[in-house]
Amino acid sequence: MTHEEMQSARYTLSGKVAIVCGAGAPGDGIGNGRAAAMLLADSGAAVVCVDRDAESAANTAGMISACGGEGISIAADVTSEVGCQAVVEKTMQTYGRIDLLDNNVGVGSRGSIVDDTPENWNRVLKINIDSIYWMSRCVIPKMALNEGGAIVNVSSISALRPRGLTAYSTSKGAVIAMTRAMAVDHAAQGIRVNCVAPGPVYTPRIEIQGLSDARRASRVNAAPLQTEGTGWDVGHAVAFLLSDAAKYVTGQTLVVDGGVTLRGPDR
Repeated sequence: MTHEEMQSARYTLSGKVAIVCGAGAPGDGIGNGRAAAMLLADSGAAVVCVDRDAESAANTAGMISACGGEGISIAADVTSEVGCQAVVEKTMQTYGRIDLLDNNVGVGSRGSIVDDTPENWNRVLKINIDSIYWMSRCVIPKMALNEGGAIVNVSSISALRPRGLTAYSTSKGAVIAMTRAMAVDHAAQGIRVNCVAPGPVYTPRIEIQGLSDARRASRVNAAPLQTEGTGWDVGHAVAFLLSDAAKYVTGQTLVVDGGVTLRGPDR
């Protein structure tokens, strides 16, 4: 194999079909899911863009098409079995196979166990954990028909470095544990399962929250690399782990945080 062939083959996903959950983003902004969807399509995969917001999912599919890629959109609630079954059925009807899955749905939360309400606790765990359970449960049997596939679950550095976000940290810690268990459970089917743990990433949804200049500066200063991440940073990590370049990687958590978790709280 020549150097050129090595370079072109590394991330080639031609003939593969990927489902990206949480693929939408406000407006034309680039969030983690949209970035992953566009990068997977750019590598040759047909991408099913899933989001509860139909317009947002359609915008992502449109952006993929505008760049010459193949993609469709589906509006669905992936915290339910019915929603996930609908996504899988539509994907199979359209493409006849499923090879790759990016479980990127999540919601944040603040407060301790004492501060949090039971209603919010259940809401956070349902969205952040159940979405992975139901989608993976529906997808894995289809992947097994192809003698393998790859899944990436999106966690957070809050699972590794708790900081007053107890429900969120708990749910994202469960994502890491679930990833490791899934990697063992489904290795015999040729299915790899990995995790990405993003740090402070400036996405359209964060922008809408209206972070102050001082708060953004503190996020930058928290990282040894002295920068904030973007949706593209997380998207590239997802694309790598779903590609054959990572064919010998499973059950791992890739931290994408500019080094934030390397520093103690006094820094």
